[in-house]
Amino acid sequence: MQRIVILGNAGSGKSTLARALGKCLGLPVVHLDALFWKPGWVEPDAEHFRERVRDAVATDAWVCEGNYARRTFDLRLPRADLVIWLDTPRLTCLLRVLMRSVMNRPRPDLAAGCRENFDREFLTFLKFVWHFDRGYRPGIEAARLATGPQVPVVHLRGTRQVAAFLDGLPEASEPSAGDKIASSFPRGSVGRMTTRRE
Repeated sequence: MQRIVILGNAGSGKSTLARALGKCLGLPVVHLDALFWKPGWVEPDAEHFRERVRDAVATDAWVCEGNYARRTFDLRLPRADLVIWLDTPRLTCLLRVLMRSVMNRPRPDLAAGCRENFDREFLTFLKFVWHFDRGYRPGIEAARLATGPQVPVVHLRGTRQVAAFLDGLPEASEPSAGDKIASSFPRGSVGRMTTRRE
């Protein structure tokens, strides 16, 4: 496995897991938010964004985090070897989003000039986070099934399962390390941590 897509709510840990996988497996990391947003939270031209994504996933190996289902699944999933769904509880996601906004530090997964401020738009974003599982996730999952039903899926819920998953991965220097990702855990070995084809 050399091309991994990570999906999940805001604050679920997508970018953190992507960086950890990139370091462990020696793969370049693609943050879709960094490709999408321009400074000051300005949205790009749709085709320009798709072109940036297309270029980013044109290589043979990558970890790509972010949803953008309708905009990018047709570019990413046909080439992906593995999809990781982060099933992080929504309260955890909400608290993480609030904490990172309070800390207001530059983030590698965002373009320069994009900061989360406590304003009306931020409150709307918090509502998105809170209602993600019911209001947005079903549409993302439907798009995934329509575009890449053949790609194996791993579900991870919470930091313990993520840590266990990472601990079970081989180092980047080990031959064919990426090929062992999907078989790192037996089916249903820890809670909802499962590897399956859907």
